Amino acid sequence: MRVLVLFAHPAQRKTSINLAMADAARRMDGVTFVDLYADYPRFSIDIDREQERLLAHDLIVFQFPVFWYATPALLKQWQDLVLEYGFAYGPGSKKLAGKRLLASITTGGSERDYAVGGGNNHPIEQFLLPLRQTAFLCGMEFLPPFVLHSANHIETAASQAHIEAYANLLAALRDDVFDLDSAQQSSMLTRDDVARLTRR
Repeated sequence: MRVLVLFAHPAQRKTSINLAMADAARRMDGVTFVDLYADYPRFSIDIDREQERLLAHDLIVFQFPVFWYATPALLKQWQDLVLEYGFAYGPGSKKLAGKRLLASITTGGSERDYAVGGGNNHPIEQFLLPLRQTAFLCGMEFLPPFVLHSANHIETAASQAHIEAYANLLAALRDDVFDLDSAQQSSMLTRDDVARLTRR
């Protein structure tokens, strides 16, 4: 698969695991990496260029930290403008149909926080319903999100393991050696799932 990673992180002044994950994706063969905040610091999105990028790839990856239970503002504007009527949806206009969409996300809260009765009162997949519905409307397949909870509080070894798993996941999807049928039985993917579902 031809893989496009759209990275959206508005707070790149701070060191974060997301930046290390982005660097790993940027260096991969066969992966097109786009830093949306670098490309569009004034939020002036080139719609034609972004649509051409989408058409040229099979797997679209949104990589971002969850801010206030949603995507960062620039990624939301990207969706509003790029996934327009007559291109991404509408009668006879689903030009992205058959492509796949993967959200690679990090959260500040723990997995316990993202549970019924936890601090955020809902599992993380419920906060991603707008992305799932977007994929459905566009005729795309929404893959279970690749999730890291407590991203600001994990130990170095676990952090490195997650970064490596992210690169392995992109490579497995690129090379068509990831068991998508089994993956779809899960609500989300973790680094352990990447190792378990990759066929080598």
